[in-house]
Amino acid sequence: MFTKVVFAALALIVVQAQVDDCARTYTVVAGDFCDAISAANNASTYQLAHVNPGPQINAGCTNIFAGETLCLGEVGQDCNETYVIASGDACGAIASTFGIGLDVLLANNPNVNAACSNIYPGEVLCVADAEVYV
Repeated sequence: MFTKVVFAALALIVVQAQVDDCARTYTVVAGDFCDAISAANNASTYQLAHVNPGPQINAGCTNIFAGETLCLGEVGQDCNETYVIASGDACGAIASTFGIGLDVLLANNPNVNAACSNIYPGEVLCVADAEVYV
């Protein structure tokens, strides 16, 4: 029990240190999961994971906890123009809908492969009209 309390306290200190460099933050509530946090706060799935690396958010988003403060975007590199993937979506169509090039869409979502075959319903993409992560 003591180990869990110490670990949680250390995790909170690490997260709090990251918050100082963040453009915006979000406090996790019970039942939250990453894609829902991203969608509700206009932060792409990639961005949420990228600005909260390591022990703060794992690949499955199974280690966030109520009361934790997450960074939603870094100062100067904060994409808040987003789109939530629906079943049947394709990157070319998404890019066209938002009037951006496929190259910009892929640059702003480095987690998406060039064939766009690894997107999934509920994933949140950055659809800014210029590259955000320069």
